[in-house]
Amino acid sequence: MIPSFSLVGLFLLGVPISVALALTAVAYIVASGDAVLLDSLPQQLVSALDSYGLLALPLFILLGEAMAAGGAGRRLVALASSMVGPVRGGLAYVSLIANVMLAAILGSTVAQLTVMTRMVVPEMEKAGYPRQDAVAITAAGAMLAPVFPPSMMFILYGVIAQVPIGDLFVAGLVPGVLMALSFFAVIALKARRVPYPRTAPLAAEARRQALIAALPSAAIPVFIVLAIATGLATPTEAGGLAAILALVLGLFVHREMRWRDLGPMFTRAAMSSAVVLFLVAAAQLVGWVLAYANLPAQIGAMLAQAAGSPVTFMLLLNVILIVIGTFLEPIPALLLVVPVTAPLAAQYGIDPVHLGLVISINLSLGLLTPPVGAALFAAASLSGLSPGRVAQGLMPYLAAAFAVLIVISIWPFLL
Repeated sequence: MIPSFSLVGLFLLGVPISVALALTAVAYIVASGDAVLLDSLPQQLVSALDSYGLLALPLFILLGEAMAAGGAGRRLVALASSMVGPVRGGLAYVSLIANVMLAAILGSTVAQLTVMTRMVVPEMEKAGYPRQDAVAITAAGAMLAPVFPPSMMFILYGVIAQVPIGDLFVAGLVPGVLMALSFFAVIALKARRVPYPRTAPLAAEARRQALIAALPSAAIPVFIVLAIATGLATPTEAGGLAAILALVLGLFVHREMRWRDLGPMFTRAAMSSAVVLFLVAAAQLVGWVLAYANLPAQIGAMLAQAAGSPVTFMLLLNVILIVIGTFLEPIPALLLVVPVTAPLAAQYGIDPVHLGLVISINLSLGLLTPPVGAALFAAASLSGLSPGRVAQGLMPYLAAAFAVLIVISIWPFLL
C-alpha cells in the first residue's frame, strides 16, 4: 500500500510524474528497510535505459521537430485541403486528413494536438465553425497519433515486451484507418443537423501545386513504414535516416529552416528526449519495486480468476486500462501495465502484437477521457474553452473510438 499512497500523495502535491514515480520507489525501499534494494537502486535506474530500441525515441522526437520547423505541417494541411471537394463540413474533413498525415510524423497525442489546435482551429472559426466543434474535431484527430506509425508507445511497448517494433508499426495501420473512418462518419452525421459551411472548390492547378509541394514531406512517413516493413532498416535506423531527410528538406528543398535554427531545434529535441527517458527510468524503478513486493502477480491472479476466456480477458483489460489511462500519462502507465498483463495474455494465447495495440490505444484514449485526461486539459487551455465543453464536444468521437477498440479487441484477425 505504501507505493500507492506515496504516488497519489505526490500527484496531489503537484510533483512531476517522473519525480513522483522515483520518490515512490525510494519511499517503499526505505519503508522496507532492505539495504540491498537501496544499493541496487542506481543500477536499476541506469539499466532501464540500456536498450537499443529506446534509441528510436530521441530520433523520432528530432524528426518531429525537423518536420515542424521545415514547414511540413503547413504543406500537409494544404494538401488535405486540396483533397476535399466542396462538401458540407469540408474543413472538418481537412482537419482529420491533416491529422492522419501528421500522425505519421509526430507520433504523440499532445504534440499533435498542440500543433493542430494552433494551425487549424483558427481557420475553422474564421470559416464559421463553432469553436467547441472545431476543438473537438481537432482533439479527436490527435487520437490517431499513437496508432499510426511511427508511434512512441509502440516503440516503448516493443522494448518492454520484447516484440518486434516493425510488426507493431504495420499492425497499427488497420486500427488507425478504422478510427479515421469512424470519425469521418461522425462528422457526416453531425453535418446533417449542424449547418457546417461548405469548402470552396479548388482549381485543378491549385490542387496540383499543393500535391507537388507536399510530396517530399509525405514521402518521409512512407519511407519509414516501407523501410521497417521490408526489413531494410530497424525502427531506430529508420528514425535516424528520416530525421536526416527531414533536415535536408527543411534546409535545401523547402528552405524554411536556417542553419541558426538547428541549435534551438536540437536543444528542444534533447530536452524532450531527456524528459521521456527519465520518465521511462523512473517508471522502471516502480515496476521493479512492485515486482519485489509481488504486487503484479497478485493483480494478475485476480484478473485471471475473473476472466474465463480470451475475449472476457480483453474486455476486462479494456475497462481497467481506460481507468488507468484517465489518471496516468501513457508512458508510465504502459511501463507499469505491460509487465503484469503480458504474461497473462500469453496464458490465454493472445498475440503480443494484438495486446500491444489494445494497450496503446486504450491509454491514448485515456488522455482525452474525463475527468483528468492530460490532452483534454491541454485542448481546453489552448482553445480557451472549459474542459467540460471540450469533453462534451468529444463524446461522439470517443464513442466511435471505443467502438473500434472493442472490435479489434474481439476480432484480432482484422489487424
